[in-house]
Amino acid sequence: MKSIPALLALTAALTVLAAAPVPAYAQELRAGAAMTNITPPLGIPVIGNFGEMLASNVHDELHVRAVVVDDGKKKVAMAVCDLLGFRGMVSEEARRRIEEITGIPKEHVLVTATHTHSGGDALGNPHEQREGLTDYQKFVAHRVADAVAMADRRLRPAEAAFGKVDIPEHVFNRRWSMKEGTMSPNPFGKIDKARMNPPVGNPDLVEPVGPTDPTLSFVAFREPGGRLISLFAAYSLHYIGGGAYGDVSADYFAVFSEELKKMQPEPPSPAAPAFVAMLANGTSGDINNINFRGGGPAYGPYEKMRVVGRDVAEKVNGALGTVEWKKGLSVDARFRVLPLLRKPMDAELLAWAEETSKKEIPAGAVDLPKVYAERVLAIRRAEQTVQAPLQYLRIGDIGIGTMPGEVFAETGLEFKKRAPLPQSFLVSIAHDYLGYLPPPRQLDLGGYETWPGTNYLEPKAAGGMLEAVLDMAGSAKP
Repeated sequence: MKSIPALLALTAALTVLAAAPVPAYAQELRAGAAMTNITPPLGIPVIGNFGEMLASNVHDELHVRAVVVDDGKKKVAMAVCDLLGFRGMVSEEARRRIEEITGIPKEHVLVTATHTHSGGDALGNPHEQREGLTDYQKFVAHRVADAVAMADRRLRPAEAAFGKVDIPEHVFNRRWSMKEGTMSPNPFGKIDKARMNPPVGNPDLVEPVGPTDPTLSFVAFREPGGRLISLFAAYSLHYIGGGAYGDVSADYFAVFSEELKKMQPEPPSPAAPAFVAMLANGTSGDINNINFRGGGPAYGPYEKMRVVGRDVAEKVNGALGTVEWKKGLSVDARFRVLPLLRKPMDAELLAWAEETSKKEIPAGAVDLPKVYAERVLAIRRAEQTVQAPLQYLRIGDIGIGTMPGEVFAETGLEFKKRAPLPQSFLVSIAHDYLGYLPPPRQLDLGGYETWPGTNYLEPKAAGGMLEAVLDMAGSAKP
């Protein structure tokens, strides 16, 4: 595998080629799609679990998948990265380069992460102030820009369609209430009212404390009356997992994309651009693929993500036969930075954190109280005002909102209910990673997603973001 500096030099050359001018098609919808590789070198941290794990094998490559849409007056772009998340500086640098290379305003470019738990570390410490990007973050930013630049070069006449399909069998709320007196203390020594990932089939289960969103929404693009160009989808399923220790993998998000591609006709010639499908993370902060009440069959490594990815792809492929294709659509975008405060820390919590952080833990061991004590202190040391990037894209009568964190399903459902366009959906982990974003009702219940250090923004953060995105949606109506 080439070194990251060598790959950066290569990608810079490719970006220049991708920026070559293309003919203009005034007032005609056009779309183009491309993908680039962001697989990290071995030895880089693989993030998504407690404790340190370094990449020792690549099971399947990581990619950026991108689509550009042009209505003759404005362009928008969407890029989906096979990463757990990334710092806001990565999105800023990628979008700066995209605007410089293609002319697409950076406010019109969506950059989001799938949330695979087997990707390279483009995140780092979210509470640490950094002056610059790591080598891998620079590499990711370059590759995002390359993908969008190549998609822009591949623009061609297109039609667009909105579709959706309900797939309830793969989504389960992972936050449960338990029988009184059966909840174990959390890392802070307190008793929560909600437990994440309780034991499957536990007789003390009462009920999930939140809903699921079973609907996969997508916007597809095809050559007029012809073959598919791209498909951008969002499904509210956290990830699947079940890979091997030390492996790099894009999880079921990539399985979906590649399986859907296999279901389409081959390009008419080797020079013709390939169909690019991409699956973004919807609103899955409290949703996973475990049936806590009913259980399910045992799977070997990577088996379950293949089963789920292929099944979701088959259902979307079937839904493509029912959509209404439209020409001559307009596009628009809104971008806003919402200032928020970090989670408040009372004196009792800070005293506990100071004392607990002094614990001596054997090398390689994971002690959750110490982990969270260190997180609490890091939040307290960090800049207390956080800038939350929010975005809204419109493609015809299709609306796509974004938030920079792990959004709960009920927030996504609320957005769909209140959005001015009925064909709307919300995407998580866009432009930055600002932790879990539970609604106030869920904060009151406690549980992993609400703990200081997992959730590190003020209590009104999720609601404030939702209102801001809805406001942008109202101003971008056709």
